[in-house]
Amino acid sequence: MIVLLFGAPGSGKGTQARFISESKAIPAISTGDMLRAECRAGTDLGKAACAVLANGSLLDDVTMNAIVAKRLQQPDCSRGFILDGYPRTVPQAVSLKQLLEHEGLPEPEIVHLDVPDASLVARLSSRRYCPSCGRTYHLVAQPPARTGQCDDDGEALIQRSDDEAGVVVERLKAYHKLTEPLIQYYQGPHYHRVDGDCTPREISMRIAAALVAAAGQDDREPVGCLKRQ
Repeated sequence: MIVLLFGAPGSGKGTQARFISESKAIPAISTGDMLRAECRAGTDLGKAACAVLANGSLLDDVTMNAIVAKRLQQPDCSRGFILDGYPRTVPQAVSLKQLLEHEGLPEPEIVHLDVPDASLVARLSSRRYCPSCGRTYHLVAQPPARTGQCDDDGEALIQRSDDEAGVVVERLKAYHKLTEPLIQYYQGPHYHRVDGDCTPREISMRIAAALVAAAGQDDREPVGCLKRQ
């Protein structure tokens, strides 16, 4: 199964990608994590990515397409994968469609986490990130067991520079301008709109219901709060 996770910054894509990865035994691929890893490594791509991430902009389509295509060639993607943060533009979606068709892979299931902007601002201001393993926390809704430390590796949690207020505004502008047209592009039986303004567990249950229906039914009806356009 191939799953594309869509949603604005702070919508919970990373958390839900981890849940799906564990339940389906397929890798969750975060383009943001890939770019931040390049930043830490100090590669040429990393230097360019750091400059882009610092001001809340998006990396160009050609570069992102190449990065993702290379990652999908890895053996762990043979049974399927989850993409979190890609595609972010219609040209990227077209490139991905061509890649999947070339490799004879199935159409992806589209999961759109829909969250109001006001909720996103509140979430991002309280979000903390583990620089070692990449796990994210929300200080109110999903805090770590030990204050300021990652549950998985004990690393000190930090606030990402792209979660600062000024950068968040730019990220949301970029999302609304470039990414929302993908909602129209992906309209159809593989598109699932999920109310993301809930607890992580509630959201994961709705996503699981959608993916079960997608895998086993031709006539897919919404389940619970699952909304379809």
